[in-house]
Amino acid sequence: MNDYRFSEDVGSFFRSPVREIFKKVDLNAIYSFAGGYPSAETFPLEEIRATMSEVIDKYGSKAFQYGATQGVPELRAAVAKRCGVAEERVQITSSSQQGIDVCTRVLVNPGDVILTSSPSYLGALQSFRSYRADIRGVAHNADIDAYVSAYEEVISEVKAEGKHISFLYMIPDFQNPSGESLTLEERKRLVALAQKHNFLIVEDSPYRELRYEGEHIPTMYSLDPDRVIHLGSFSKIFAPGFRLGWAIAHPEILDKIYVCKQSLDLCPPIFDQYVAAEFLSSGKLDANLQKSIELYKGKRDLLLGLLEKHMPAGVTWTHPEGGLFLFLTMPEGFEAVKFYDKSLDAGVAYVAGEFFHPDGSGKNTMRMNFSFMSPEKITEGVRLLADLLRDEIL
Repeated sequence: MNDYRFSEDVGSFFRSPVREIFKKVDLNAIYSFAGGYPSAETFPLEEIRATMSEVIDKYGSKAFQYGATQGVPELRAAVAKRCGVAEERVQITSSSQQGIDVCTRVLVNPGDVILTSSPSYLGALQSFRSYRADIRGVAHNADIDAYVSAYEEVISEVKAEGKHISFLYMIPDFQNPSGESLTLEERKRLVALAQKHNFLIVEDSPYRELRYEGEHIPTMYSLDPDRVIHLGSFSKIFAPGFRLGWAIAHPEILDKIYVCKQSLDLCPPIFDQYVAAEFLSSGKLDANLQKSIELYKGKRDLLLGLLEKHMPAGVTWTHPEGGLFLFLTMPEGFEAVKFYDKSLDAGVAYVAGEFFHPDGSGKNTMRMNFSFMSPEKITEGVRLLADLLRDEIL
């Protein structure tokens, strides 16, 4: 092998276990609860085809030229209107994952602390580690005073170590991986904590519009627009192949993101932006989103019913009001990573929960997705997984 010299950052990279699954197996050939793929049924192909033609007719060659780093004005204006913010506070990103990464890049020095939930989104943890951040996770607690106290304790430890807290990363709506949401009071208390200790909040909200029951809760951004960076995405509400998202923040923060993005991708995909702008402003997105919500609600309800029917005693799970995931917890002593090969050999894939925990805990947990598979495959997949767990646990 050649004697390559890699940067010190390379040692902080780690492989996504989800992507490793995708490399090894055909998802359509197994019962896959592993990924976060939307259902292909939600992609409005005919409407997209028509909108693409409309974009070419309307913009011509402009739709295939380089564009502004901030995003095309039409899409920024449409996102600003939808989110109820000024256009100057909107930056279009090449996926919400880029939003996470660029926030980390402009805000974090090696060794800086990022606070987050435990468990938390795997893609965010990958990004944080690649910039050599010190990640401190706090488990959710239904007792709000105990929950906030746990954060206060971590903050005290960080300050005693002489370290800087860069931001709190949170997915307040239908979290990946747990499917749980923060109450309004929890959001208020966390924002107050950030104000008290002078750190920012990165609010990641790719699933916010996929609510199947209950009332929408105000964003953390709405509670403090100058301290919270709000990230959104078209991947779960339109189509992930467009690779488009957005960041909403104070203009001073967006200016740093703007300069940073110039060295990353120059500008988000122009043609894709015009298509998304037309789809959004025409009302087609909302019409299709309602169909997606109805489809996913049915799949969520099906999965919850099947878990209740088939899972052995000692297994518990979350009951998400929206989003694409729920989280299973097995009895103590169960190790989801070790169990994985046995499950995959039987044709059932999931993601072990410890990968979502910054400290590697949660070994007896797993994430399950319900958006990707058909109802028939969900039904058979749960039955198989339950049988395997019953043999393992009992």
